[in-house]
Amino acid sequence: MGRRVTRTLTPEDRAVSPYLEIPFEVAPGTPSIEVRLTFDRDRGVVDLGCAGAGAFRGWSGGARSRFVIGADAATPGYLPGELEPGRWAVVLGLHRIPADGLDVVVEIDTPASGPAEIEPPPPPRPQRRPRRRLPSDAGFTWVAGDFHAHTVHSDGTLGRAQLAALAVEEGLDVLAVTDHNTVSHHAGLGAIGDQYGVTLVPGQEVTTDRGHANAFGAVRWVDFRQHPDAWVSQVADDGGLLSVNHPLAADCAWHHQLEAPPPLAEIWHWSWLDRRWSGPLAWWNAWGWETIPVGGSDFHSPEQGRSLAEPLTWVAIERHSPDDGPVPFEAVIDALRLGRTAVAAGYDAPVLLRVDDEFVAVGADGTALIDAEGRRRPVHGDLVRFPAAPGPHRLEAPDAAVVAISP
Repeated sequence: MGRRVTRTLTPEDRAVSPYLEIPFEVAPGTPSIEVRLTFDRDRGVVDLGCAGAGAFRGWSGGARSRFVIGADAATPGYLPGELEPGRWAVVLGLHRIPADGLDVVVEIDTPASGPAEIEPPPPPRPQRRPRRRLPSDAGFTWVAGDFHAHTVHSDGTLGRAQLAALAVEEGLDVLAVTDHNTVSHHAGLGAIGDQYGVTLVPGQEVTTDRGHANAFGAVRWVDFRQHPDAWVSQVADDGGLLSVNHPLAADCAWHHQLEAPPPLAEIWHWSWLDRRWSGPLAWWNAWGWETIPVGGSDFHSPEQGRSLAEPLTWVAIERHSPDDGPVPFEAVIDALRLGRTAVAAGYDAPVLLRVDDEFVAVGADGTALIDAEGRRRPVHGDLVRFPAAPGPHRLEAPDAAVVAISP
């Protein structure tokens, strides 16, 4: 059975709500559904998702124009499983609607007329980049992490196994997989990580036009249509951590007001291209030093010309050697919760670590250590120790470019 809905979306529709539901009925015993969305992509941006009769079933944003959901398989970004009978809805996100309106066509087939898309096949396990050994407190080891990356489960081009293989090549021990507004990528992350020798942290990038936030941990799907205060409380109740993403980035900067800030923030995002510009540090200062900094490459595709693990977040994990294999992602969450992070431009870049009540600058000869009050101390040598002090510190190059940050 098929249904076709044609509608002209207007700015007035978006003023009523940024989300529009197109309802349809799923009869008992329906094996699958297929949805197709058509509009002029040169004139506007309309996101695509699906709400089932009992639960939200997936989101692909602006990355797809078609999805299939069945009992045993679903398009990446959507959750397979029995199709509960009752009222379902195609959910449209009215992201960019031109002044003169945008014609959209939604076609719904029950059952689906074709199969669901599948992830690319897993590649061979690559050779790991040589590990970097960094000074640490007794019983701790610094592991290399990137806390923002995407797959075909949202708007990335790599499958989860392909992303894991790339992480190993880049020297990562930890990678958070943070697809937009979905948890369809969570199932199987542990097994994929074990196969490639990297910890894949389940995440979801809760995405709105007023800001994005990463939810880290095996938490329930976060309803992006709710107020962000609900995101903070739900993720905390589920034992995860919420992080404000790229708070100063272009048209997805953070605008939401919160009763209580989440524990983390992506102070260093790939878009901080000119690190002589201190905007991210000024935002951190205004937002609050108690916020734990992380970095994220926001990797989507090799074709973008940007690398995974740039920037890179070092995380001090208790009593673990990376040579022993992947750390449990729960240990990573615990370390983040305690603020044991240090953010650098990349794997081999200078880094500033808190170790044994000292700051240790590694590979940072010729830089300067800047404390929370702006006081400067020159760094001479490849491994230099300074007495620790409260508040965030950073390393600066002679041209004032930020080289590394530490909480």
